[in-house]
Amino acid sequence: MNEHDSPVSAPAGPPEPRAAVATAAADTPTAEQALLAQLAKAYIDERRRERRWRIFFRLAWLLLAAALLAMTLSQRFAATAPSGPHTALVDVRGEIAVEAEASAENLLSALRSAFEDQGAQAVVLRINSPGGSPVQAGIVHDEIRRLKAKHQKRVYAVVEEVCASGAYYIAAAADEIYVDKASIVGSIGVLMDGFGFAGLMQKLGVERRLLAAGEHKGFLDPFSPMDEEEKAYAQEMLEQIHAQFINVVREGRGKRLKETPNTFSGLFWTGEQAVVMGLADDFGSLDYVAREVVKAEEVIDYTPRENVAERLAKRFGAAVGEGAVKALRALPSLR
Repeated sequence: MNEHDSPVSAPAGPPEPRAAVATAAADTPTAEQALLAQLAKAYIDERRRERRWRIFFRLAWLLLAAALLAMTLSQRFAATAPSGPHTALVDVRGEIAVEAEASAENLLSALRSAFEDQGAQAVVLRINSPGGSPVQAGIVHDEIRRLKAKHQKRVYAVVEEVCASGAYYIAAAADEIYVDKASIVGSIGVLMDGFGFAGLMQKLGVERRLLAAGEHKGFLDPFSPMDEEEKAYAQEMLEQIHAQFINVVREGRGKRLKETPNTFSGLFWTGEQAVVMGLADDFGSLDYVAREVVKAEEVIDYTPRENVAERLAKRFGAAVGEGAVKALRALPSLR
């Protein structure tokens, strides 16, 4: 084989320098470096989100404060603005109890504002309540009578669905009571209810261990047998409160009341029956009383309501809470 037939091999290039190999190795990230980069990115993203939420909260609170200020100023302006002749309305709605919408605190505030307004020709109590606390009802009743005497304004009660028990206690302070034919009126009585578990506990083999300092400190304890002396004492209390209720109704209704053995028995009647019995005066709605009786067709509501600012604050709080939960869920987890 001559030299022309021998295979020709490509000349080998110079070997790569060690520095280039080291540089290539350095450019390839290790697992530790990748994790550190991921942690750094997650940290930066989290800080950015925190900054955005911080700016959002500041702006939101600023807007809320501005809205509250605007609402307060507008309400004060409306409260001090003179009003023309109108019928003042105060709603007695729901249970009459402390912390309820129809609490004495709320109703007294509304009644005072209504009576003090020179444009109010009369005050109408729009009642839709099953009753409640005799103490709260008594406070409202007494204040109505005081305000009537002080401001020489008439008060009318207008019953919608129900005017029972403590609600009728309040209505008795009105000069006239108007009902619908199907309204429920009455329930002039007092009750104290509860449960007794002594027999059940005995069957289950459960022992009641009641320690008390004072002979009657465990008065009417539901887990102990009924004590006849305590029962008589409680009944006497109820009779006393019932007598107070009866006196209020008799004084408020006067000769219009046609008493029967059932009048103060705790029964209730339809509006139609109530008119016959003298528990109510006539049939009529709020609009009817304002237009035909008070002769002031415009009705202004003095009942304390949850204003727009309060509703805004609640909705804002709920939205912020929901947004915060979503933001927390969106944060990257390190596993």
